[in-house]
Amino acid sequence: MVLAEAKLRVGVIYGDPENNEYVYMPGSELGVKDPLCVYEAEGLREDVDMREALRLIRVRSLRPTRHPVWGESSC
Repeated sequence: MVLAEAKLRVGVIYGDPENNEYVYMPGSELGVKDPLCVYEAEGLREDVDMREALRLIRVRSLRPTRHPVWGESSC
């Protein structure tokens, strides 16, 4: 999960386009010591801490992907 955290911290978006589910770090959080990430699913958005974001990536098997609004990067 170290690699996933490093990728989140540089703006990579993880997701599952078929299920409309995404986890990413907004550009405004880049460089912050304890950043918040965004979890989107079923049309809802929720702020989550890094630990929860990494858990969601792992248990939902999310992969780097293209977001329908943000494209390939959140920054």
